[in-house]
Amino acid sequence: MSDTKKIIVTGHNGFIGTLLVNLLLKRGYKVTGIDTNYFDKDCIFYPYKPRISEIFRDIRKVTEKDIDGAYAICHLAALSNDPMGELNPDFTYEINHRASVRLAELAKKTGVEKFVYSSSCSLYGIAGGDTALSENAGLQPVTAYAKSKVYSERDIMPLKDDSFSVTFLRNSTAYGSSPRLRLDLVVNNLVGWAVTTGEIKIMSDGSPWRPVIHAEDIARAFIAVIESDKSVVNGQAFNTGVNSENYQIRDIANLVKEIVPGCRVVITGEHGSDSRSYRVSFDKIARMLPDFRPEWNLLQGIEQLYSDFKRLAMHKEKFIGRYFIRLKQLQHLLQTGRINNNLYWI
Repeated sequence: MSDTKKIIVTGHNGFIGTLLVNLLLKRGYKVTGIDTNYFDKDCIFYPYKPRISEIFRDIRKVTEKDIDGAYAICHLAALSNDPMGELNPDFTYEINHRASVRLAELAKKTGVEKFVYSSSCSLYGIAGGDTALSENAGLQPVTAYAKSKVYSERDIMPLKDDSFSVTFLRNSTAYGSSPRLRLDLVVNNLVGWAVTTGEIKIMSDGSPWRPVIHAEDIARAFIAVIESDKSVVNGQAFNTGVNSENYQIRDIANLVKEIVPGCRVVITGEHGSDSRSYRVSFDKIARMLPDFRPEWNLLQGIEQLYSDFKRLAMHKEKFIGRYFIRLKQLQHLLQTGRINNNLYWI
């Protein structure tokens, strides 16, 4: 538990950030959130008003004053998925990579003790095969988003020393309900199709592998790192998830079909631009972070999504609209002149 340490969460108004803030507050931490708020009032799935200090600032413009006095930084802020990353790869590298390295440098300079970086299993790319990949596996990123994570890990790692701990959480593909819902994630997307159209659309042959994890359990991993001894987590990368939660896309679809009445699975056979397929080993995080205890499995997550979609009246127009699809919301802000071509607010 906390001794009222100050924790900074960048991207605190995001899909994972909202859940992390809630868990940190429950554990007694003092939380400050930093967020540029691209996904503000329009993108709220259900009410969320945490009693925390908030700094509304682009991650590229964070100052020493913003992070002064923090014990740890949980760095989540990023252009958050592959389609957004491909919108303009230069901005992906500027925001996800260079701004992250700059933030870590500021954190070390101002005396922050722990820097916990939200990385991704997508950096393993097209691994294929039956072997579950450990943290020592080769990195084969196929998108600007995944490459930005590889570069960030590479450039932040050398900053670690005895007084500045650096940890990378290579998160599985997130799912689940959140105040800032995302429907551009595979599990959430498949449940959304099922609820709003009666068809579960798989835009591939269904064979690619994905490790999946509930967004709230990713938040628990951040807390486990914060509360672990530096000697355990400093300089470490952890695949974040559970071994039993590696699934092929078609198996996820069939689980959705079990939960959502009257829907059917439609496999298009296309591969499109997303060729990723990887199975991941989570032995290391289970061994080294025994306090990380995920509370969700995929079936429970699908049941939660189905319940919330029904309760909060998810319909097709909302499902395919801009509110919960990050790329569409960013394009809306650009087209309406609310942000400029450099993705800064006007």
